[in-house]
Amino acid sequence: MSENRALVAHQFDTAAQQRGAATLGMWIFLATEVLFFGGMLMAYTVYRVTEGEAFAHASRAQNILLGGINTAVLLTSSLTMALAVHAAQGGRRTRSVMMLASTMALGALFLGVKGVEYAEKFAEHLVPGVDFHWAGPDAGGAQIYFILYFLLTGFHALHLAIGIGVIAVLTARAARGRYSAAYSTPVEVAGLYWHFVDIVWIFLYPLIYLIRVYR
Repeated sequence: MSENRALVAHQFDTAAQQRGAATLGMWIFLATEVLFFGGMLMAYTVYRVTEGEAFAHASRAQNILLGGINTAVLLTSSLTMALAVHAAQGGRRTRSVMMLASTMALGALFLGVKGVEYAEKFAEHLVPGVDFHWAGPDAGGAQIYFILYFLLTGFHALHLAIGIGVIAVLTARAARGRYSAAYSTPVEVAGLYWHFVDIVWIFLYPLIYLIRVYR
């Protein structure tokens, strides 16, 4: 049995068929994720219209510098993930490992910065609940804003943490020479997931941080 054939699961006839099935499966999964985040974004949109002024005031409590840093971090991680996929497809093991590890490190950095943001919100009593305190106008609308903030960014962070775990496994396998020009499907599929998580943040950043001016 050839090495290429050994990498093909028994339910597939060829490596190309296996790759196509894996890619299609990931796209279907990402479609369900669009629905998942889409529901929360729809709720955000409704309340943004009905509580627009409150949302604009609440947005001013965000640390726009940390949000901008995290945006740059994730955009860079998309680049390193794309380079990891390209390296894996070309059979360049060392470069693939380096780019996967860089992507994982950037993802961890994002979560660290987000943790600092969350700590600020706890210290300022901006976490929705009995301890929530808002000195400005429209306290009710501001609390809705922060509920949606924690839901959206929390689930995004969870997805990112899962992605880091997946990439950690891929990095270990890539270091052992598991992937080559003939078989790089897991890295390619993980790349699709990672880019999706990054795209979600591209939507969240302006919605959460850049609505300070209400008209």
